[in-house]
Amino acid sequence: MSRFHTRRVDVRAASWQPVSVIPDIPEADDVQVPAAAQTLRILSYLAGRPAPVAASAIARELMLPRSTVYHLLRTLAVHGFVLHLREERRWGLGTSAFELAGGYARQQPLARLGRPLIASLSDQLGESAHLAVMSGGDVLYIVEERAPRRPALVTDVGVRLPAHLTATGRAMLAALPREQVRALYPDASAFSERTGRGPRRPGELRDLLREVRSRGWATEDGEVAEGLRSVGAVVRDAAGWPVAAVAVTWAGDDGAEVMLAKAVRETAATLEARLAR
Repeated sequence: MSRFHTRRVDVRAASWQPVSVIPDIPEADDVQVPAAAQTLRILSYLAGRPAPVAASAIARELMLPRSTVYHLLRTLAVHGFVLHLREERRWGLGTSAFELAGGYARQQPLARLGRPLIASLSDQLGESAHLAVMSGGDVLYIVEERAPRRPALVTDVGVRLPAHLTATGRAMLAALPREQVRALYPDASAFSERTGRGPRRPGELRDLLREVRSRGWATEDGEVAEGLRSVGAVVRDAAGWPVAAVAVTWAGDDGAEVMLAKAVRETAATLEARLAR
């Protein structure tokens, strides 16, 4: 079992720009790099579909040769930008595409709108609160509000932690399509650990995420740091996709869990509403 080390990323230093929709009619530059233009058209097409689609449909709708579509899809799959659902013979966006798509959102609206809500949540509860996004198989913390006279935390802005060990990560994983979760955690080798706790196999993670969906919020008890607990709730975009999660961390028993979870869910719902405006 591998050990996981936190690493800091300066999320404030990056400059992100929103991606425009690729037109169906090629511009002059597209002719010079047809493979790049076709790849972007495929990604844009998949991003606009409510569910994964067959390669034949992509070829038909974009008027591309099937052989070209299959070749580009296989290349995109290797790099995680698309996911092949073999049993359904369909293709959907992968986690790498999700990470790119979330780059602008997490740097601008999410952090900007989430920061005062996270500060208010921390003040209301007297505990440390966070806002995180998915980044591959990790969560990346983009807002952190430390409560006074509370234990030191390993989380901070720019820190990554394994999604399956954290309340924020579990909240978002529970809201992802099951095929996406399987792609992130195909076998036991995908599971890192910090304190010896937490799921270590795909089946254990499936059971845990089933509980999260049933309960309505995620929990974490000592998987990240001994003696600390967290509760987290997912934040979805207008299409229902998990774009972030709100969490609170505290020290002590689980007697406060329900009360804290209620406040966390309310904050997540408020952020959802503000993102939709």
